Amino acid sequence: MRGLTHVIDRGLSVAEIDNLLEVAGECVDVVKLGWGTALVSANLKQKLERYATHEVPVVLGGTLTELAIRQGRIEGLIGWLRELGLRHVEVSDGTIAIDPEFKRDLIQRLAQEFTVLAEVGSKDVDFIMAPYVWVEQIQRDLDAGAWKVIAEARESGTAGIYRATGEVRTGLIDEIAHAVDPDRLIFEAPRREQQVWLLKRFGTECNLGNIAPQDVLSLETLRLGLRADTVDRFALGDRGSGDD
Repeated sequence: MRGLTHVIDRGLSVAEIDNLLEVAGECVDVVKLGWGTALVSANLKQKLERYATHEVPVVLGGTLTELAIRQGRIEGLIGWLRELGLRHVEVSDGTIAIDPEFKRDLIQRLAQEFTVLAEVGSKDVDFIMAPYVWVEQIQRDLDAGAWKVIAEARESGTAGIYRATGEVRTGLIDEIAHAVDPDRLIFEAPRREQQVWLLKRFGTECNLGNIAPQDVLSLETLRLGLRADTVDRFALGDRGSGDD
């Protein structure tokens, strides 16, 4: 599956979800309930019902998985996912350090029942990971059974595959893409300039994540060449790979 728009729900009301899906429902492929918001959202049941009615997959923020690992409560998390009727789960290690073998084994186990989105990269803006380590971790997660691997950027777009200023770490992304099929990745890109760079580099079918609800239509117009940022590249139907 290509051209995914992975949207972050930071605590939308049911009315806001209705508005989003009315206006841009066809452009929303996956919704993540950011961080640990699912635990404190008073409207969680109604929220999940709305998304389910529109057949939009929902995944809880990877922070909850990390906390469950730290507290030894993976079984409880799995039980809660079943209770909520969720079919997707995120496994990340951007906040706490997780033993690589443990992460691999957990992905393998969860992949037997759920669609797993693994995340690679740290949320620490000062932590710089060598490109070869990114590649090794991404490949290990995919080999373990992850459906897609999310390249970390935080909701601010100031970590992971970006510098603290939000500037794209172009060399890092090029090295990752040289070793891993970009279709297997979701690049977090909360900022418009990051979205533009990635679409120009990989084409309009690039999978993008951490998209704010109010930016979904904007991103779709970028994909279609309906904004000045991408009109020269895509308005005439060029959906190229970005390799030229």
